[in-house]
Amino acid sequence: MTRWTPKAVLTEAKLLLIGIPVLLWTLIPVYHMALFAFSSKDSATSGHLWPTHPTLNNFATVFYQKHFYLSHFWVQLGNSLVIALSVGVLTLFVATTAAFAISRLRVRGGRTVMNLALFTYFIPAAFLAVPMYKTMGNYGLLNSQWALILAMVTIASPYCIWVLKQASDKLPYELDEAARMDGASPLQLFRLVYLPLMVPSLVAVGTYSLLLAWNEYLYAFLLLSNDRSVTLAVALGNFLSADDSPWELLMATGLIYALPPAAIYYAFKRYMVGGLTAGAVKS
Repeated sequence: MTRWTPKAVLTEAKLLLIGIPVLLWTLIPVYHMALFAFSSKDSATSGHLWPTHPTLNNFATVFYQKHFYLSHFWVQLGNSLVIALSVGVLTLFVATTAAFAISRLRVRGGRTVMNLALFTYFIPAAFLAVPMYKTMGNYGLLNSQWALILAMVTIASPYCIWVLKQASDKLPYELDEAARMDGASPLQLFRLVYLPLMVPSLVAVGTYSLLLAWNEYLYAFLLLSNDRSVTLAVALGNFLSADDSPWELLMATGLIYALPPAAIYYAFKRYMVGGLTAGAVKS
């Protein structure tokens, strides 16, 4: 049974005074998104806390692509999904093999390479957008989805390698020695010992890189230009180019676009929390 002392009550009150405003501030944009999404064009800005006559017509317009800004909705949503999954898989492959080589095989110079890769985070990603654009142009990858996939893998990999390396360092090295005594090759060690024990961290970094690519706008805007190749995040920006933007359609589309990452996050929440903090505390 919890014993409430004045100090505990004061601490709890401080947490509530901080937590409740932060929660409300976080939920206000989501509330306005839902308010516009379920309102008709005329009542979206009526000032009511909730639409007097909620409607699903905006979602029908989006699903059936009845607005010219939404003429490629399903294609663009598919582009976002393909790019996000590709980035997740490739980042997972690069980060897993690199962390295994650095932490378990102890490749000479591996830690130095990892630290140099992490050093790139001192430069804001927005500053690297123009050099990345120039590089993709030199290799003829502009307006190709591979340009965005490779760019996002480049951005996500250093952090993912560091997380997996930290988690891998916590595994008992005696497991590797026992496997080698039984005649296991490095590939067998990777497949039979390393991967099964690293599942939580692998899910965490895979989800992280997938969501990073799903929400990316700047690089997608620069590297992709064709309406049938851009992601839905870029297509949503087109709504803002009109003088009389259909805000209700923009918010309905945004609400739809926000559902997959929210579902992914909550499905793997326990892996995200445990995997991304693995190795943060030394026992």
